[in-house]
Amino acid sequence: MDTDTLYRLLSSIWVVWLTAVFVGVVVWVMWPRRKAAFEEHGRIPFHDDP
Repeated sequence: MDTDTLYRLLSSIWVVWLTAVFVGVVVWVMWPRRKAAFEEHGRIPFHDDP
């Protein structure tokens, strides 16, 4: 196996891996059970300091 073939193989594997990670993060964020926690975290900058 020469270097060019190895490079093409590894680049296609990275595309698949990063696409799977991206889809996983989007599913994790959009999961309905997590909505309340993310909305609460989004309001943190607007809380008054004691």
